[in-house]
Amino acid sequence: MDEPAAHPVRAESPGETPAAGGGRSRQLSAVLGVGGILTAISQVSIVPLLPDLPRLTGASASNVSWLLTVTLLVGAVVTPLFGRAGDIFGKRRMLLVALGMLTTGSVLCALTSNIWLLIPARGLQGACLAVVPLSISILRDELPPERVGSAVALMSATVGIGAALGVPFASLIIQFADWHVMFWVTGGLGLADLILAGLLVRESKVRAPARFDVPGAVGLALGLLCLLLALSKAADWGFTSPRFGGLILTAVVIFIGWARWQLRVADPLVDLRLARRPAVLAPNAAALLIGFSFYANSLSTAQLVQVPKETGYGLGLSVFASGLCLLPGGVAMFALSPVAARITATRGPRITLLLGASALVFGYLLRLFTSENLPMIVIGAAVVAAGTALAYSAMPMLIMNAVPRTQTAAANGLNVLLRTVGQAMCSAVVAALLSHLTMATSVGAVPSLGAFQTVFAIAGVVGALALGVGCLVPARGRADVALPLQAGGPPRTDDILHGDPVRMDAGRTDAGRTDAARIVAQAPRPRRHRSARRSTWRSNDGSATTAR
Repeated sequence: MDEPAAHPVRAESPGETPAAGGGRSRQLSAVLGVGGILTAISQVSIVPLLPDLPRLTGASASNVSWLLTVTLLVGAVVTPLFGRAGDIFGKRRMLLVALGMLTTGSVLCALTSNIWLLIPARGLQGACLAVVPLSISILRDELPPERVGSAVALMSATVGIGAALGVPFASLIIQFADWHVMFWVTGGLGLADLILAGLLVRESKVRAPARFDVPGAVGLALGLLCLLLALSKAADWGFTSPRFGGLILTAVVIFIGWARWQLRVADPLVDLRLARRPAVLAPNAAALLIGFSFYANSLSTAQLVQVPKETGYGLGLSVFASGLCLLPGGVAMFALSPVAARITATRGPRITLLLGASALVFGYLLRLFTSENLPMIVIGAAVVAAGTALAYSAMPMLIMNAVPRTQTAAANGLNVLLRTVGQAMCSAVVAALLSHLTMATSVGAVPSLGAFQTVFAIAGVVGALALGVGCLVPARGRADVALPLQAGGPPRTDDILHGDPVRMDAGRTDAGRTDAARIVAQAPRPRRHRSARRSTWRSNDGSATTAR
């Protein structure tokens, strides 16, 4: 069966506005960065409230836990869908939708104490997780090449910065005001960022017009729903319960069918042929592992320092004081963003990823042996956060170096999705360990020191696995990814149009156009046949291979 005709890439024309200048670049980076921080804050701000919410809402502890679970589920489902929709319909449009859902969800949470209204409102807040990959794609399209690295590094770090700021931010508000004020603040900040984004962010000219893969979106949503629901409820249900096993089996079956569909459809939601190449597969695997390893730090630190002193190792700190223990980590992530960008520019994103994973392992070694000393707890948590900043800043650059510009949002959306899945897996493991390895105190059962040490050991091992996966990332520079060549001829426009992993930003001109886009603009639209899927790739050393 013949392949359908490929869709053209919309590229900038000579008369269109060039890349953003210095002043506008900083404004654009600031607005998008605030959106990323708000995204993370909205995810974790509910955590300090969880112990009191059954009393405040009149709901059971099981129902209250859905306020955290639903944001994870909705965010994981929406992120890849909005990423692909951004590549097709416009990244600015989908960014404004995501920020609008964050604002709406925050206002609804501020207006009610009914658990059955709070849960869908928190789901709307979860949709803002798509802000980060969409923003990274916008920065790639809009900024001059020399500014992209630092802006993307900061954008990637906003997830960790917001997570580190979210708990003390929420704790401070809860301690001195009504808990609804927390949602009024996030809603107000979300509205302000939405307005600024509408004014300062222009629609990207880089698009890949195509049919949106509705069956693929439904299949991915159902598979993620089953998987993440099982992981988030594993500690309550038990890893051997029929409900857990049934949901995991259902997710596996759905994902197998979904993958077969993605390989057959003309305009897939996720290009699995592209995703399975080492240059894309390795960073995505690293995202899963880094997400797991980093989240253990956030989940365990606040609980560790709140353990009563009578246990012999606990520090008995308040909720607010425990949140402050995460602040140095947030500051470290912010400060290391430009450092990560410089390392990536001089040594490449692969080295940055390896340094970040190494720091993660070292940080958990510190945490494993110093879990009873407050200064060392804070230092260990900051080292883990620093390693995460380096790793998170490298992964979008690795992805962008391996995919066409027309798939940037979708590819980064998949990368962020895998971080979220890693966090969900970590949440299930940490909850199970801290709820089963306990000791009795005057205030009830609390996690034992061994429980926290086990968490740190597992997170360190996962960080070491991320380091190993990072070594599998192809050691190639930006210039090593060549356009597909015909024997004795120019790059094949049909392969470029189809979305093969072409360096769409190689050879950028002053007008902001790309060589690949210029070829597309000048060449007649070819009729695509099955034989066009086979092309010859020529690397810098002159060798050539034939790939499908």
